Amino acid sequence: MKAIVGGKIILKDRVAENCALLYSDKIEGIVSENLIPEDAEIINADGGFVAPGLIDLHIHGYLGKDVCDGEEESIRTISKGLLANGVTGYLPTTMTEDMSVIRKALEVCRDLMEESKNWDGSAILGCHAEGPFISESKKGAQDAKYILKPDASFVKEYKDVIKTITLAPECDTDDFSAIREICRDTDVVISMGHTSADYETAMAGINAGVKHTTHLFNAMTPLTHRSPGVVGAALNGDVSVELIVDTVHVDKALYNMLWRLKGRKLCFITDCLPAGGLPVGEYTLGAQKIFYDGTICKLEDGTIAGSVLQINKGVWNVYTNSDIPLYECVNCASLNPATVIGLDKTKGSLETGKDADIIITDSQFNVMKTIIGGEMKYEA
Repeated sequence: MKAIVGGKIILKDRVAENCALLYSDKIEGIVSENLIPEDAEIINADGGFVAPGLIDLHIHGYLGKDVCDGEEESIRTISKGLLANGVTGYLPTTMTEDMSVIRKALEVCRDLMEESKNWDGSAILGCHAEGPFISESKKGAQDAKYILKPDASFVKEYKDVIKTITLAPECDTDDFSAIREICRDTDVVISMGHTSADYETAMAGINAGVKHTTHLFNAMTPLTHRSPGVVGAALNGDVSVELIVDTVHVDKALYNMLWRLKGRKLCFITDCLPAGGLPVGEYTLGAQKIFYDGTICKLEDGTIAGSVLQINKGVWNVYTNSDIPLYECVNCASLNPATVIGLDKTKGSLETGKDADIIITDSQFNVMKTIIGGEMKYEA
Protein backbone atom coordinates (compact mmCIF):
# COMPACT_ATOMS: atom_id res chain seq x y z
CA MET A 1 0.00 0.00 0.00
CA LYS A 2 1.05 3.58 -0.66
CA ALA A 3 0.08 6.81 1.06
CA ILE A 4 0.12 10.34 -0.35
CA VAL A 5 0.67 12.90 2.38
CA GLY A 6 1.20 16.65 2.59
CA GLY A 7 -1.38 17.61 -0.02
CA LYS A 8 -4.84 19.03 -0.41
CA ILE A 9 -6.99 16.10 -1.51
CA ILE A 10 -9.67 17.05 -4.05
CA LEU A 11 -12.78 14.95 -3.47
CA LYS A 12 -15.98 15.20 -5.48
CA ASP A 13 -17.68 17.39 -2.87
CA ARG A 14 -14.87 19.10 -0.94
CA VAL A 15 -11.11 19.57 -0.51
CA ALA A 16 -9.67 17.60 2.42
CA GLU A 17 -6.53 18.73 4.26
CA ASN A 18 -4.31 17.10 6.88
CA CYS A 19 -5.25 13.68 5.52
CA ALA A 20 -3.51 10.89 3.63
CA LEU A 21 -4.77 9.15 0.52
CA LEU A 22 -4.18 5.39 0.68
CA TYR A 23 -4.04 3.34 -2.50
CA SER A 24 -2.89 0.11 -4.11
CA ASP A 25 -4.25 -0.49 -7.60
CA LYS A 26 -7.51 0.87 -6.15
CA ILE A 27 -8.28 3.76 -3.83
CA GLU A 28 -8.12 2.27 -0.31
CA GLY A 29 -9.41 5.28 1.59
CA ILE A 30 -8.59 8.60 3.19
CA VAL A 31 -7.31 8.67 6.77
CA SER A 32 -5.77 11.07 9.21
CA GLU A 33 -2.03 11.29 8.66
CA ASN A 34 -1.43 9.74 12.08
CA LEU A 35 -3.34 6.59 11.02
CA ILE A 36 -1.20 5.63 8.02
CA PRO A 37 -0.25 1.92 8.14
CA GLU A 38 3.35 1.45 9.26
CA ASP A 39 4.35 -0.49 6.14
CA ALA A 40 2.92 2.04 3.66
CA GLU A 41 5.20 3.66 1.09
CA ILE A 42 5.01 7.43 1.61
CA ILE A 43 4.69 9.90 -1.27
CA ASN A 44 4.83 13.58 -0.34
CA ALA A 45 2.64 16.00 -2.29
CA ASP A 46 4.71 18.93 -0.98
CA GLY A 47 1.71 21.13 -0.32
CA GLY A 48 0.15 20.67 -3.75
CA PHE A 49 -3.15 19.17 -4.82
CA VAL A 50 -4.01 15.48 -4.99
CA ALA A 51 -6.76 14.93 -7.55
CA PRO A 52 -8.39 12.19 -9.61
CA GLY A 53 -6.85 11.56 -13.01
CA LEU A 54 -8.28 13.78 -15.72
CA ILE A 55 -10.36 12.47 -18.64
CA ASP A 56 -10.49 14.27 -22.01
CA LEU A 57 -13.50 13.33 -24.13
CA HIS A 58 -12.40 15.28 -27.21
CA ILE A 59 -8.81 15.38 -28.42
CA HIS A 60 -7.53 15.01 -31.99
CA GLY A 61 -3.80 14.86 -31.42
CA TYR A 62 -0.71 15.98 -29.54
CA LEU A 63 3.03 16.42 -30.09
CA GLY A 64 2.64 16.50 -33.86
CA LYS A 65 0.64 13.27 -34.05
CA ASP A 66 -2.94 12.99 -35.31
CA VAL A 67 -5.46 10.30 -34.33
CA CYS A 68 -6.42 10.20 -38.01
CA ASP A 69 -2.85 9.19 -38.93
CA GLY A 70 -4.18 5.70 -38.29
CA GLU A 71 -0.81 4.64 -36.91
CA GLU A 72 -0.01 2.86 -33.65
CA GLU A 73 3.05 5.04 -33.18
CA SER A 74 0.91 8.19 -33.31
CA ILE A 75 -1.49 6.93 -30.64
CA ARG A 76 1.40 5.84 -28.42
CA THR A 77 3.04 9.27 -28.73
CA ILE A 78 -0.20 11.09 -27.93
CA SER A 79 -0.93 8.82 -24.96
CA LYS A 80 2.51 9.22 -23.44
CA GLY A 81 2.55 12.98 -23.96
CA LEU A 82 -0.78 13.45 -22.20
CA LEU A 83 0.61 12.07 -18.94
CA ALA A 84 2.32 15.42 -18.32
CA ASN A 85 -1.12 17.07 -18.41
CA GLY A 86 -2.61 14.71 -15.85
CA VAL A 87 -4.70 12.80 -18.38
CA THR A 88 -5.14 9.21 -17.20
CA GLY A 89 -7.76 8.31 -19.82
CA TYR A 90 -9.09 9.87 -23.02
CA LEU A 91 -11.13 9.40 -26.19
CA PRO A 92 -8.91 9.70 -29.27
CA THR A 93 -11.07 11.75 -31.62
CA THR A 94 -11.45 11.31 -35.36
CA MET A 95 -12.83 13.99 -37.67
CA THR A 96 -14.69 14.25 -40.95
CA GLU A 97 -12.31 12.44 -43.28
CA ASP A 98 -12.65 9.80 -45.96
CA MET A 99 -14.36 6.77 -44.41
CA SER A 100 -11.29 4.62 -45.03
CA VAL A 101 -9.24 7.02 -42.88
CA ILE A 102 -11.81 7.03 -40.07
CA ARG A 103 -12.09 3.24 -40.12
CA LYS A 104 -8.33 2.76 -39.97
CA ALA A 105 -8.03 5.17 -37.02
CA LEU A 106 -10.83 3.42 -35.12
CA GLU A 107 -9.33 0.00 -35.80
CA VAL A 108 -5.89 1.06 -34.55
CA CYS A 109 -7.44 2.38 -31.34
CA ARG A 110 -9.50 -0.80 -30.98
CA ASP A 111 -6.35 -2.90 -31.30
CA LEU A 112 -4.55 -0.83 -28.64
CA MET A 113 -7.33 -0.41 -26.07
CA GLU A 114 -6.50 -3.46 -23.97
CA GLU A 115 -2.74 -2.83 -24.05
CA SER A 116 -3.31 0.82 -23.09
CA LYS A 117 -4.67 -0.22 -19.68
CA ASN A 118 -1.11 -1.02 -18.61
CA TRP A 119 1.26 0.89 -20.88
CA ASP A 120 3.31 4.00 -20.10
CA GLY A 121 0.67 6.39 -21.36
CA SER A 122 -2.88 7.56 -20.86
CA ALA A 123 -5.45 4.79 -21.30
CA ILE A 124 -7.66 4.67 -24.40
CA LEU A 125 -11.19 4.61 -22.99
CA GLY A 126 -12.78 4.36 -26.44
CA CYS A 127 -13.04 6.83 -29.30
CA HIS A 128 -15.01 9.93 -30.17
CA ALA A 129 -16.06 10.06 -33.82
CA GLU A 130 -16.55 13.75 -34.60
CA GLY A 131 -18.43 13.39 -37.87
CA PRO A 132 -18.70 12.64 -40.72
CA PHE A 133 -22.46 13.03 -40.15
CA ILE A 134 -22.50 16.82 -39.77
CA SER A 135 -23.92 19.98 -41.33
CA GLU A 136 -21.88 21.60 -44.09
CA SER A 137 -22.91 25.08 -42.96
CA LYS A 138 -21.44 24.42 -39.50
CA LYS A 139 -18.49 22.28 -40.53
CA GLY A 140 -15.89 24.54 -38.89
CA ALA A 141 -12.48 23.03 -39.61
CA GLN A 142 -14.00 19.80 -40.98
CA ASP A 143 -13.65 19.03 -44.70
CA ALA A 144 -17.03 19.37 -46.47
CA LYS A 145 -16.22 16.86 -49.21
CA TYR A 146 -16.29 13.99 -46.71
CA ILE A 147 -19.62 14.84 -45.05
CA LEU A 148 -22.19 12.02 -45.15
CA LYS A 149 -25.74 11.37 -44.04
CA PRO A 150 -26.08 9.67 -40.62
CA ASP A 151 -25.49 5.92 -40.96
CA ALA A 152 -26.43 3.72 -38.01
CA SER A 153 -24.81 0.64 -39.55
CA PHE A 154 -21.37 2.26 -39.41
CA VAL A 155 -21.80 3.14 -35.74
CA LYS A 156 -22.98 -0.38 -34.93
CA GLU A 157 -19.94 -1.85 -36.70
CA TYR A 158 -17.67 0.04 -34.30
CA LYS A 159 -19.90 0.08 -31.21
CA ASP A 160 -17.17 -1.63 -29.17
CA VAL A 161 -14.75 1.27 -29.66
CA ILE A 162 -16.88 4.36 -30.37
CA LYS A 163 -18.00 5.85 -27.05
CA THR A 164 -19.40 9.11 -28.45
CA ILE A 165 -20.31 10.27 -31.93
CA THR A 166 -20.95 13.84 -33.02
CA LEU A 167 -23.72 14.30 -35.56
CA ALA A 168 -26.11 16.98 -36.75
CA PRO A 169 -29.66 15.88 -35.90
CA GLU A 170 -31.20 17.84 -38.78
CA CYS A 171 -29.20 15.72 -41.22
CA ASP A 172 -30.98 12.56 -40.06
CA THR A 173 -34.40 11.58 -41.42
CA ASP A 174 -37.49 13.46 -40.26
CA ASP A 175 -38.17 10.78 -37.62
CA PHE A 176 -34.47 10.55 -36.60
CA SER A 177 -34.24 6.93 -37.72
CA ALA A 178 -30.43 6.71 -37.42
CA ILE A 179 -30.40 8.28 -33.96
CA ARG A 180 -33.13 5.91 -32.78
CA GLU A 181 -31.39 2.85 -34.24
CA ILE A 182 -28.05 3.76 -32.65
CA CYS A 183 -29.74 4.25 -29.28
CA ARG A 184 -31.66 1.00 -29.61
CA ASP A 185 -28.75 -1.20 -30.65
CA THR A 186 -25.67 0.32 -28.98
CA ASP A 187 -24.43 2.16 -25.89
CA VAL A 188 -22.81 4.86 -28.04
CA VAL A 189 -23.51 8.36 -26.70
CA ILE A 190 -24.91 10.59 -29.45
CA SER A 191 -23.68 14.17 -29.27
CA MET A 192 -25.20 17.03 -31.27
CA GLY A 193 -22.56 19.21 -32.84
CA HIS A 194 -21.46 20.89 -36.07
CA THR A 195 -25.18 21.45 -36.50
CA SER A 196 -27.41 24.10 -38.04
CA ALA A 197 -30.54 22.77 -36.34
CA ASP A 198 -33.07 25.17 -34.89
CA TYR A 199 -34.24 24.87 -31.29
CA GLU A 200 -37.25 22.69 -32.09
CA THR A 201 -35.21 20.22 -34.15
CA ALA A 202 -32.48 20.02 -31.52
CA MET A 203 -35.07 19.33 -28.79
CA ALA A 204 -36.70 16.68 -30.97
CA GLY A 205 -33.26 15.12 -31.43
CA ILE A 206 -32.82 15.05 -27.67
CA ASN A 207 -36.19 13.35 -27.30
CA ALA A 208 -35.08 10.79 -29.91
CA GLY A 209 -31.89 9.95 -28.01
CA VAL A 210 -29.24 12.69 -28.19
CA LYS A 211 -27.51 12.80 -24.78
CA HIS A 212 -24.51 15.11 -25.19
CA THR A 213 -23.36 18.32 -26.90
CA THR A 214 -20.06 18.78 -28.73
CA HIS A 215 -18.06 21.91 -27.78
CA LEU A 216 -21.01 24.06 -26.69
CA PHE A 217 -21.38 27.39 -28.59
CA ASN A 218 -18.86 26.41 -31.26
CA ALA A 219 -20.14 25.22 -34.67
CA MET A 220 -23.85 25.37 -33.80
CA THR A 221 -26.78 27.76 -33.98
CA PRO A 222 -26.52 30.38 -31.22
CA LEU A 223 -28.89 31.35 -28.43
CA THR A 224 -30.91 34.47 -29.21
CA HIS A 225 -34.09 35.73 -27.58
CA ARG A 226 -36.36 34.69 -30.47
CA SER A 227 -34.37 31.73 -31.81
CA PRO A 228 -32.86 29.73 -28.92
CA GLY A 229 -30.96 27.45 -31.33
CA VAL A 230 -28.92 24.40 -30.44
CA VAL A 231 -27.27 26.32 -27.60
CA GLY A 232 -30.69 26.98 -26.07
CA ALA A 233 -31.64 23.30 -26.45
CA ALA A 234 -28.38 22.18 -24.83
CA LEU A 235 -28.91 24.50 -21.88
CA ASN A 236 -32.60 23.67 -21.51
CA GLY A 237 -32.46 19.95 -22.30
CA ASP A 238 -31.35 17.00 -20.19
CA VAL A 239 -28.01 16.61 -21.98
CA SER A 240 -24.39 16.95 -20.94
CA VAL A 241 -22.21 19.55 -22.64
CA GLU A 242 -18.57 19.94 -23.58
CA LEU A 243 -16.76 23.24 -23.15
CA ILE A 244 -13.37 24.18 -24.62
CA VAL A 245 -11.88 26.01 -21.64
CA ASP A 246 -9.01 27.93 -23.23
CA THR A 247 -10.78 31.31 -22.58
CA VAL A 248 -10.77 31.92 -26.37
CA HIS A 249 -13.37 29.53 -27.80
CA VAL A 250 -15.86 30.57 -25.09
CA ASP A 251 -15.53 33.78 -23.10
CA LYS A 252 -14.64 33.25 -19.45
CA ALA A 253 -17.56 35.49 -18.42
CA LEU A 254 -19.86 32.54 -19.21
CA TYR A 255 -18.21 30.00 -16.90
CA ASN A 256 -20.29 30.78 -13.81
CA MET A 257 -23.57 30.75 -15.70
CA LEU A 258 -22.84 27.49 -17.48
CA TRP A 259 -21.93 25.72 -14.26
CA ARG A 260 -25.07 26.99 -12.54
CA LEU A 261 -27.19 25.75 -15.46
CA LYS A 262 -25.51 22.41 -16.17
CA GLY A 263 -23.75 21.46 -12.93
CA ARG A 264 -22.47 17.89 -13.07
CA LYS A 265 -23.38 17.71 -16.77
CA LEU A 266 -20.61 20.19 -17.66
CA CYS A 267 -17.44 18.61 -19.12
CA PHE A 268 -14.22 20.43 -19.86
CA ILE A 269 -12.42 19.37 -23.05
CA THR A 270 -9.39 20.50 -25.00
CA ASP A 271 -10.33 19.75 -28.64
CA CYS A 272 -6.54 19.70 -28.90
CA LEU A 273 -4.91 19.42 -32.33
CA PRO A 274 -1.61 17.77 -33.29
CA ALA A 275 0.06 21.16 -32.70
CA GLY A 276 -0.53 20.71 -28.95
CA GLY A 277 2.72 20.62 -27.01
CA LEU A 278 4.65 22.14 -29.93
CA PRO A 279 5.96 25.66 -30.66
CA VAL A 280 4.34 28.31 -32.84
CA GLY A 281 4.26 27.26 -36.48
CA GLU A 282 2.43 25.68 -39.42
CA TYR A 283 0.94 22.22 -38.96
CA THR A 284 -1.75 20.03 -40.51
CA LEU A 285 -5.17 18.76 -39.49
CA GLY A 286 -6.16 15.97 -41.82
CA ALA A 287 -5.12 17.35 -45.22
CA GLN A 288 -5.61 21.00 -44.22
CA LYS A 289 -2.96 23.52 -43.16
CA ILE A 290 -3.24 24.81 -39.60
CA PHE A 291 -1.49 27.92 -38.32
CA TYR A 292 -0.69 28.12 -34.61
CA ASP A 293 0.13 31.67 -33.44
CA GLY A 294 0.81 30.92 -29.79
CA THR A 295 -2.78 31.45 -28.71
CA ILE A 296 -5.03 29.59 -31.13
CA CYS A 297 -5.04 27.48 -34.28
CA LYS A 298 -6.68 28.68 -37.51
CA LEU A 299 -7.18 27.47 -41.06
CA GLU A 300 -5.84 29.49 -43.99
CA ASP A 301 -9.19 31.29 -44.27
CA GLY A 302 -9.07 32.35 -40.61
CA THR A 303 -11.53 29.74 -39.29
CA ILE A 304 -10.73 28.76 -35.70
CA ALA A 305 -9.68 25.11 -35.69
CA GLY A 306 -9.51 23.47 -32.29
CA SER A 307 -6.98 24.37 -29.63
CA VAL A 308 -3.62 23.48 -28.17
CA LEU A 309 -5.03 23.47 -24.64
CA GLN A 310 -3.74 21.18 -21.89
CA ILE A 311 -6.65 19.95 -19.78
CA ASN A 312 -5.02 20.71 -16.42
CA LYS A 313 -4.51 24.30 -17.63
CA GLY A 314 -8.18 24.37 -18.60
CA VAL A 315 -9.23 23.40 -15.08
CA TRP A 316 -7.11 26.22 -13.69
CA ASN A 317 -8.44 28.68 -16.30
CA VAL A 318 -11.98 28.13 -15.08
CA TYR A 319 -11.08 28.11 -11.39
CA THR A 320 -9.21 31.42 -11.63
CA ASN A 321 -11.86 33.08 -13.82
CA SER A 322 -15.03 32.04 -11.99
CA ASP A 323 -16.62 31.44 -8.60
CA ILE A 324 -16.76 27.69 -9.19
CA PRO A 325 -15.15 25.68 -6.36
CA LEU A 326 -11.94 23.91 -7.34
CA TYR A 327 -13.42 20.48 -6.62
CA GLU A 328 -16.24 21.18 -9.09
CA CYS A 329 -13.75 22.40 -11.70
CA VAL A 330 -11.91 19.11 -11.25
CA ASN A 331 -15.19 17.17 -11.49
CA CYS A 332 -15.74 18.81 -14.87
CA ALA A 333 -12.54 17.18 -16.12
CA SER A 334 -12.83 13.86 -14.30
CA LEU A 335 -16.09 12.64 -12.76
CA ASN A 336 -18.44 14.35 -15.21
CA PRO A 337 -16.69 13.00 -18.33
CA ALA A 338 -16.49 9.56 -16.71
CA THR A 339 -20.24 9.71 -16.15
CA VAL A 340 -20.94 10.62 -19.79
CA ILE A 341 -19.19 7.46 -21.03
CA GLY A 342 -20.47 5.20 -18.27
CA LEU A 343 -17.23 4.79 -16.32
CA ASP A 344 -18.13 6.72 -13.17
CA LYS A 345 -18.36 3.51 -11.09
CA THR A 346 -14.62 2.94 -11.52
CA LYS A 347 -13.08 6.28 -12.51
CA GLY A 348 -13.41 10.03 -12.09
CA SER A 349 -13.08 10.55 -8.31
CA LEU A 350 -10.97 9.48 -5.34
CA GLU A 351 -13.63 7.24 -3.80
CA THR A 352 -12.76 3.99 -2.05
CA GLY A 353 -12.78 1.06 -4.46
CA LYS A 354 -12.29 3.08 -7.63
CA ASP A 355 -9.22 2.71 -9.85
CA ALA A 356 -6.17 4.45 -8.40
CA ASP A 357 -5.92 7.02 -11.21
CA ILE A 358 -4.38 9.97 -9.37
CA ILE A 359 -2.49 13.15 -10.13
CA ILE A 360 -0.36 15.31 -7.85
CA THR A 361 0.01 18.94 -8.86
CA ASP A 362 1.66 22.05 -7.54
CA SER A 363 -0.31 24.99 -6.11
CA GLN A 364 -1.29 26.17 -9.62
CA PHE A 365 -2.35 22.77 -10.92
CA ASN A 366 0.80 22.05 -12.90
CA VAL A 367 1.16 18.27 -12.93
CA MET A 368 4.03 16.85 -10.88
CA LYS A 369 3.04 13.16 -10.86
CA THR A 370 0.55 11.00 -12.76
CA ILE A 371 -0.47 7.61 -11.38
CA ILE A 372 -2.63 5.11 -13.30
CA GLY A 373 -3.95 1.96 -11.67
CA GLY A 374 -1.65 2.60 -8.73
CA GLU A 375 1.49 2.73 -10.92
CA MET A 376 3.60 5.88 -11.26
CA LYS A 377 3.56 6.75 -14.97
CA TYR A 378 4.96 10.30 -14.97
CA GLU A 379 7.09 12.52 -12.74
CA ALA A 380 7.99 16.08 -13.66
